[in-house]
Amino acid sequence: MNDTERALSLHATAVSVAGHAALIRGAPGAGKSGLALQLIALGGTLVADDSTLIWREGDRLMVDAPDAIRGQIEARGVGILNAPAAGPQPLALLVDMEAAMPARLPEREYETYLGLTVPLVRASAAAHFPAAIYLYLVHGRFA
Repeated sequence: MNDTERALSLHATAVSVAGHAALIRGAPGAGKSGLALQLIALGGTLVADDSTLIWREGDRLMVDAPDAIRGQIEARGVGILNAPAAGPQPLALLVDMEAAMPARLPEREYETYLGLTVPLVRASAAAHFPAAIYLYLVHGRFA
């Protein structure tokens, strides 16, 4: 059995920017697909919408879409849209859409999946939030 056969299926959306994926989690209606659409508009690529596979590959976590929904994303009020699919991508960031509003300069937080830690960012209603996530995936976080 290989690593992808041991994948977990999460109720989450994933977008890749510059070869680094953000896993966006939250309840239905929390804004997962909305944030994903904004990241795609900024130049990101859809990995998976609403259902994401995650597995461990050596010392990194990988994410991808189940075949049945690959290349599809829901835009509320518009319908299911076609989008180029990135395919398997290394996970770089977890975005929690249901968490309490973060502090202006939040402490670093992490969460563990399959024995590996992933940086965690709590969602913000600020208009710049999608751009900040995009920049995080491209260049990382300084402080």
